[in-house]
Amino acid sequence: MSETDAALVTRLAAGDRSALGDLYDRYARPVYSLALRMLGDAQSAEDVTQEVFLRVWRQAARYDPQRGEAGTWILHIAYNLTVDALRARRRETALSSPDGRAGFPAAPEEAALRSVLSLQVQEALGRLPPEQRQALEMAYFGARTHREIAAELRIPLGTVKSRLRLGLEALRAALLAPGPKGADDDERTRMFLH
Repeated sequence: MSETDAALVTRLAAGDRSALGDLYDRYARPVYSLALRMLGDAQSAEDVTQEVFLRVWRQAARYDPQRGEAGTWILHIAYNLTVDALRARRRETALSSPDGRAGFPAAPEEAALRSVLSLQVQEALGRLPPEQRQALEMAYFGARTHREIAAELRIPLGTVKSRLRLGLEALRAALLAPGPKGADDDERTRMFLH
């Protein structure tokens, strides 16, 4: 029986570096997929992925299992670092480009993969309760912070966090659930979400 994510984080906090490798094996793909989807650039997504696991290693002692699943904690770190990378990119673009726009062309394979993953995510988002979908879209596609979402929707910050957590859990379950697609499609989806 494999060890729980929370147990791995506890081992990591106690100084067991091998636990980081196990967490990386479990979460590198979903972290990379999230960063790639938001950034649209493979190299930047790889950089964010490395930074996420460095942060997990450094902050393992801060993880509180009472506040949520370890996987959700890791993906939350990934989201925050990806938003930071997007903001840094926007600042650099504004400074270096007279029209405020910059192109980040993707290889055809990356563009096709992003397109397929985007359709799958949009389909799964469409099945979420409206309040969860709205919070996720504002956070992930609108690059808004939790506080910005709370202010815009005029709801408590805790409600925003709950909606995001529940929405992410439902989205992950929907994307990992076998569907009417072919077996190869299911395996490819799992590969990019694990």
